[in-house]
Amino acid sequence: MSDAKPAQFVLPPLPYAKDALEPHISANTFDYHYGKHHKAYVDKANELVVGTGLEGKSLEEVIIEAKKKGLGPLFNNAAQIYNHNVFWESMKPNGGGAPTGALLDKINEAFGSVDKFKEQFVAAGVGQFGSGWVWLVESGGKLEIVKSANAETPLTDGKKILMVCDVWEHAYYLDYQNRRADFVKVFVEKLANWDYASANLAKPAAPKP
Repeated sequence: MSDAKPAQFVLPPLPYAKDALEPHISANTFDYHYGKHHKAYVDKANELVVGTGLEGKSLEEVIIEAKKKGLGPLFNNAAQIYNHNVFWESMKPNGGGAPTGALLDKINEAFGSVDKFKEQFVAAGVGQFGSGWVWLVESGGKLEIVKSANAETPLTDGKKILMVCDVWEHAYYLDYQNRRADFVKVFVEKLANWDYASANLAKPAAPKP
């Protein structure tokens, strides 16, 4: 019988088959993005958390505490696990279109219309210099589009995360080459999981870190 403890961080199963988002995102991209990049963050974070005093903490707690303590490598890998977890859930087969209910009302209030939201979201994705993420969040009762570089996440600012699009090159390069704008447009038009975003909107606000 082995006394080895289970890994603190795990690679969660995808919420759909690897080919379920074709032709918009290929199974080949998932082989690399999920199977190699995301898994590597999980493996590295499990190495780096040892001896930090953060063993046994939730992923979110580790991210927030690693940021506070200046544990850069642990923060980067743990935050990338979290960011990718949210990204996979932010998409679904036959997604896109427009939200309904409270989320639609909030989008209209903040951006004027769903179309204007999509324009601003794509512009933010294109405007994020280098690697990073584009988020839809709620803060102070209002929706915002937030950009973050590298592994940074609005989680550490206490914002309620509704959905995210990954704009690191490995998220889209095999399918779109350097056409980031096309990828982000496809995300909002064909893939966005508004049910997931609506469920997140309905959750209680997270306490400030």
